Amino acid sequence: MSDLRRLGPDDWEEFRDIRLRSLADSPDAFGSTLEREQAFTESDWRTRLTGPVYVVDDPTPVAVGGLFDNEGVGQIWGMWTDPAHRGRGHARRILDAVTPLLPRVQLHVNVANPAARTTYERYGFVGTGVLEPLRPGSDQGMELMVLPREP
Repeated sequence: MSDLRRLGPDDWEEFRDIRLRSLADSPDAFGSTLEREQAFTESDWRTRLTGPVYVVDDPTPVAVGGLFDNEGVGQIWGMWTDPAHRGRGHARRILDAVTPLLPRVQLHVNVANPAARTTYERYGFVGTGVLEPLRPGSDQGMELMVLPREP
């Protein structure tokens, strides 16, 4: 069985490695780029780990995802699973760890990535129809998805 672990600032090198792997594998899944993040310093990587970031080890990190507090709304970010390990429930385990942390949770998904969208819909996220560019200069779009909660 794979292990779910929360990373902290001292795990910055491990996080850097899986994040750069994710950007190299799936460049259109993220608002950032491999080139941008390859230039990050140790301090940049440590800062990114101040919010909860989880990895699934099998036995090394094969899935990653995090959450940051955006004025009381949890923003899921950086979700990725190594292609050789997809379909094993790793995304669900990470979402199970981060979604309870704030009462409202949302994420953005590339409209050209139906597999990711399906994963999020199965978890309970609902598309809002609100679209924005993937990143400046990109012709791809992301849709905002929210996780409805019982009142």
